[in-house]
Amino acid sequence: HHTLRAMRVEGYDVIPPATVDDLRQAVLYGNAARFGQAANVAARIPADDFVAREPYLREIEAQWGPAPGRHQSDGSGIFVLGAQFGNVFVGVQPVFGYEGDPMRLLFERGSAPTHAFTAFYRYMAQDFGADVVLHFGMHGALEFMPGKQTGLGAGCWPDRLIADLPNVYLYAANNPSESALAKRRIGATIVTYLTPPVTKAGLYKGLLDLKASLNRWRGLPPGAHEALDLALLIQAQASELDLCAAEPVWADPAGATDALWRNLIEYEDSLIPLGLHIVGAPPDAVERAELIAAMAEVEGADPLTLKRADKLMAEDHETPGLLRALEGRFIRPVPGGDLLRSPQILPTGRNLHAFDPFRMPTVFALRDGAAQAQRLIECHTSKGADLPRSIALVLWGADNIKSDGGPIAQALALMGARPRFDGYGRLSGAELVPLADLGRPRIDVVMTLSGIFRDLLPLQTRMLAEAAYLAAAADEPAEANFVRAHALDYAARVGCDLETAALRVFSNAEGAYGSNVNLLIDSGAWNDEDDLADAFEKRKCFAYGRKGAPVQSAKLMATMLADVELAYQNLESVELGVTTVDHYFDTLGGIGRAVKRARGTDTPVYIGDQTRGDGKVRTLKEQVALETRTRALNPKWFEGLLKHGHECVHQIEAQVTNTLGWSATTGQVDPWVYQQLAETYVLDPEMRARIAELNPKASVGIANRLLEATERKY
Repeated sequence: HHTLRAMRVEGYDVIPPATVDDLRQAVLYGNAARFGQAANVAARIPADDFVAREPYLREIEAQWGPAPGRHQSDGSGIFVLGAQFGNVFVGVQPVFGYEGDPMRLLFERGSAPTHAFTAFYRYMAQDFGADVVLHFGMHGALEFMPGKQTGLGAGCWPDRLIADLPNVYLYAANNPSESALAKRRIGATIVTYLTPPVTKAGLYKGLLDLKASLNRWRGLPPGAHEALDLALLIQAQASELDLCAAEPVWADPAGATDALWRNLIEYEDSLIPLGLHIVGAPPDAVERAELIAAMAEVEGADPLTLKRADKLMAEDHETPGLLRALEGRFIRPVPGGDLLRSPQILPTGRNLHAFDPFRMPTVFALRDGAAQAQRLIECHTSKGADLPRSIALVLWGADNIKSDGGPIAQALALMGARPRFDGYGRLSGAELVPLADLGRPRIDVVMTLSGIFRDLLPLQTRMLAEAAYLAAAADEPAEANFVRAHALDYAARVGCDLETAALRVFSNAEGAYGSNVNLLIDSGAWNDEDDLADAFEKRKCFAYGRKGAPVQSAKLMATMLADVELAYQNLESVELGVTTVDHYFDTLGGIGRAVKRARGTDTPVYIGDQTRGDGKVRTLKEQVALETRTRALNPKWFEGLLKHGHECVHQIEAQVTNTLGWSATTGQVDPWVYQQLAETYVLDPEMRARIAELNPKASVGIANRLLEATERKY
């Protein structure tokens, strides 16, 4: 809404609705109910017209059947969703098309967009006659359409759809990896926007009462006569909050209360996002103060840097950046990163770029990654387990770019390897750390890469594959080199060469992204958890070797997964938790489910929290509990969201859906989570009415997800 008003001031022929609510009503509701669509219908394209103008009709119909298809269609025409305001058309991008179709999600590699998707972009370019398209907010579908990863040509759908239409893309400043994909695949000019403010979670309701009782306990003198009664009260309070069992009575009250105290302090001090960022509305003084405090705590930034950051955040740089881009003017470049760690991303409103791939991982990342790898080992073994022989590790492009290769360094450290650089300091491969220096056996690491990692980090992909091969080929005892032990065993059983048996880097086929586990969960149209494992393995079974070319290797992957003893992924951003977006359970949850099926037993899943200080490793169950208490159940979090209205109920719905995704993929979410979510959002009449008024569809979605969790016995 701010953008439309700014365009009006600049002389564009646009008549913005009076309020944000009016804009929302016009775009998302309007005549939607009359046509049975998800948003207002701005235009209808007859099927005959679509067929006559679609040059790639045979490819689309081979995938989706005869025009006009089933999506955004009345059987004889295709609907274009959105609303027009003068010379500005605000459109709603169609979905991929296979949501809700579990069989297609299980087997689809993707070969064409839907009739509705292609019609949408042709409508903007030819019928509406747009001079430029502005993709407003990250995570669109266009850049993920089938085609080559880079250097797209006539056969690639992103290039076909955007054609020569200038493309401006408003993107989060903390996501250089996916914005780079948008640059490469749809020719986007990026304009950055700030991520939401952050704040400390604090405590609320029963947690505050529990802390008061714990403070009384900690102030008792030795041998105090009221200690027993107070310990019983604390145990009762904690059990009411599902922080401990009500029975039996604690045998060691001192140890139990100390553990509770540490948990409460962690909850209270956790950083959480506060609402949403509004383009054109800089953070206010209070929000800036909390951001500055968090920056000082996380990175220890100097006073001059903090003062500069406060000044830059107080001004709107994003709307002017968008207007410059729409006018075809130069947009200054800026590296991407997380604000708390990288204040140089300010001011926003600039053109995002990523990194120097020849310098990743950096020296700092190697040191930090090795330390985090050791923390993972210690966390696992502290629970009574032996040193793991094989680990499943999920690697994302975004996390590695923001941390200069920290997760890559973890993978290398676990295998006992390090990067090799040439005389110019450029990455040229991998080499092994001698066993004597490593001080423990080499751990076998099954690495699953996101499609964006594969696209943006080919040098690192080949380096990781080389590290695994070198470990497998090393003349070392099997008991000191688990990579070699597993590779030799597989080669002997299958009759393949060592090169094949040493493949450990897996991802999608070229031009494909994601495991589709998240889309299956979102659809709700899956029968049992093996469907999720099927989707993951079919989508992610392409092995990348030292030369970088993928080979479909389903049998090898299944065999390697059967040896995996734990699964692990890093968390690099305060804004995004494992229950905030569906990508975490799509990747880590997906491989966790595949490992469970391959092994026949539950497998530990860990999260490496790198958002503050030296980092910390938690079990997935601990991480979900932490995020549930500090975010979903926390009035500070949901009130911060609800003040933004319609979209924020959808954010809450996503939080519930993502939690269910973890239950489905790992089974490591406690039942109390769903009970308390239900009490907060559905069983409270005032809250239920409030969110229903703000977003009826999303409020029903929250209730339906909680019912689904009950039906699936989560």
